[in-house]
Amino acid sequence: MGNLFIDSLLKATWVETLANICLLILCLYPVVGSFFWFAGSLSYRFLKTNKRDTDWQNIPANRQPMITIMIPAHNEEVMIEETITYLFEKLNYQNFEVLVMNDGSTDHTAEIIARLQDRYPRLRTVEIVKNKGKAHAFNIGMYFAKGEYILSNDADTIPEPDALMKYMNFFTHARDMNTSAVTANMDVQNRTTLLGKSQTVEFSSIVGVIKRSQTSVNDSMYAYSGANTLYRKQFLIDVGGFRQNRATEDISIAWDHQMIGAVPRFAPNVVFHMNVPETLRDLYHQRKRWAQGGTEVWLTNIKKFLRHPIAHRYQLSMFVDSTLSIVWSFFFVITGVAFLLLMAYFALTGNDERLFHGFVMSFIFVTFELFAGFMQLLAALILDHHGAKLKYLIFAPLYMLFYWMVNPITVVMTFIPALKTILGFGSGTWVSPKRRSLQGQEKPK
Repeated sequence: MGNLFIDSLLKATWVETLANICLLILCLYPVVGSFFWFAGSLSYRFLKTNKRDTDWQNIPANRQPMITIMIPAHNEEVMIEETITYLFEKLNYQNFEVLVMNDGSTDHTAEIIARLQDRYPRLRTVEIVKNKGKAHAFNIGMYFAKGEYILSNDADTIPEPDALMKYMNFFTHARDMNTSAVTANMDVQNRTTLLGKSQTVEFSSIVGVIKRSQTSVNDSMYAYSGANTLYRKQFLIDVGGFRQNRATEDISIAWDHQMIGAVPRFAPNVVFHMNVPETLRDLYHQRKRWAQGGTEVWLTNIKKFLRHPIAHRYQLSMFVDSTLSIVWSFFFVITGVAFLLLMAYFALTGNDERLFHGFVMSFIFVTFELFAGFMQLLAALILDHHGAKLKYLIFAPLYMLFYWMVNPITVVMTFIPALKTILGFGSGTWVSPKRRSLQGQEKPK
């Protein structure tokens, strides 16, 4: 009996110890993650040598590879003319065409494209009768694209004039044979609202830190930028194109490429300007789509990592981070609800001491998170555009609090829809967000 009691005590202690370790990991995940991205971005800056980030070369016209700029368009009458006009008149590259995939538009998108074709002979269009999603439009467009490289360009996206020239510097050397795609550095165009300014900080954090960190560690990348990425067409064909039933084609194609051993690249010197949501409703729907897309790729690839961790060792850090992110999201929501209920109970029962203790502990924890996030954002704003965005640092607290609140909530809310997608019930049909012409607006600085 004594031995049985001791064994049960040791077993309980072991279980409790393991549970405490797991709880500690989940509590510290946001803080440790922020410092990891902070260290990774510094590693990219000071240890990873990539002269193409700063020392790119102009390619003579007779040696320029053919690029197809593909624009998926669903009801884009507000922005499509501005974007196409810019591409043909401002880009420093000669050997390209623009292919618009008119995905079941019911507005005047088709008429605008037809009118522009008289002005720009290299403008082509494919009419898709029924809207079946952005990935479906891309897959059809691949077979009409004349270029051996395909640039995905959203209808509201403006790449810098030298973008194509800089992009091609990542494909022209012998060491680039396994490069599947190069994704650019996102910048916010519509900064006239508080949300726009806050997302300027956010995109700097995501692009300026996380993608630098991922590429510096083992040339991995969680997601391409769907708004502006240059793909080698052969690698799109090798993975069977874009997954049409996924919420985010840019996340799924990035994982598909890396799971076959292809190498993604991040080009911080290639800048493109994009529209971001200007209302909380639109922003929330965007984040739900992103969260669902991230969960979908995690569910899609979990068996591959568990069965062949050595074969996928270069993507293992990305998979571990995704796993922790999803688990932490559930942990955050559950413990957050429990904390609020507990604080309400203490307030109603007059237990002021426990109420004060709870607020103090939560304040300490949030302070650590804010400090870690602040270091990540500070590194991002310094590295991105040589510190030109430091003036937006004042919006960092709003970004951090909002992001850490919304991100786990959207992950939890979209987990079941993501699971349904993996089981074969997903749909890629999309609705174009509301656009607003950027003519006459303040240009990003």
